[in-house]
Amino acid sequence: MRKQALILVCIVVFGVVGSCHGGSLKKGYYDNTCPDAEAIIKNATEKRVANDPTLPARFLRMHFHDCFVRGCDGSVLLNSTTNNTSEKDAIPNLTLAGFDVIDDIKAEVEKECSNVVSCADVLALAARDAVSFKFQKPLWNVLTGRRDGTVSQASEALANLPSPFSNFSTLVQKFANKGLNVKDLVVLSGGHTIGVGHCNTFSNRLYNFTGNGDQDPSLNATYATFLKTQCQSLSDSTTFVAMDPGSGLTFDNNYYVTLKQNKGLFQSDAALITNEISRIIVDELLVSDVFFREFALSMVKMGAIGVLTGNEGEIRKKCSVVN
Repeated sequence: MRKQALILVCIVVFGVVGSCHGGSLKKGYYDNTCPDAEAIIKNATEKRVANDPTLPARFLRMHFHDCFVRGCDGSVLLNSTTNNTSEKDAIPNLTLAGFDVIDDIKAEVEKECSNVVSCADVLALAARDAVSFKFQKPLWNVLTGRRDGTVSQASEALANLPSPFSNFSTLVQKFANKGLNVKDLVVLSGGHTIGVGHCNTFSNRLYNFTGNGDQDPSLNATYATFLKTQCQSLSDSTTFVAMDPGSGLTFDNNYYVTLKQNKGLFQSDAALITNEISRIIVDELLVSDVFFREFALSMVKMGAIGVLTGNEGEIRKKCSVVN
């Protein structure tokens, strides 16, 4: 049975998460079975990020989308089959990218240690290493020992993933369902400091906010004018803009500065300043050191959602197909 590693109850102690549930993630899980695994993943990830600066945002989002559906079990990496539409083909995941790169990194690990390192761990480590590349130091700890799931369903992605159209109470509920609190919601939303948003995920705020051809009054008017030059219709689903204007490739706390200027791109971003408690957290995260510290803590919590450990699941040989 899946062990829900609810960190609200099971605090990180001595580098082990989820041990109070029988299974455990820990630092250096592969030290004996594949001692070079983390170095191989780090080197392979950094080599690719050096050539493609969009990968940190892509891997971070992919890891988040994996963890919110069936837990961090690599289910987002599985391809659809004749009889099943998998998570990656669900509408919220159609703009995920970088699956081929994860497959390549996993193949490099397999060459060194066959059938040892899970795809779920490869993704968790690659996300951390990609975002950390420019800093030349790891921005958060990744505990390892996840196993790979064998089920992936598009319907579960639709049901579990927070939507860019969500209001504050919906976001709080979606995060609470995964054992994450309001602070985690505000902190992890800071991941929007890198990456892009497609026009169809926010153009209703520009052209048809209440169904009367109007603009969202909470959106900064100057920013809205700029967005209209990029997204010229409600039907545009291919054009995209940086989620953090002027800072879309830089991982920092500028996202919270833009929130305070009413320049949050999605309704789900703007929602964070509609609640008194979350507004206080936003203000705290305007201090860079506070943001990096809190982001590291929330990533460890998120990385332990619903993990499979021990003999649960499997170690996939190829990330896109079950064994």
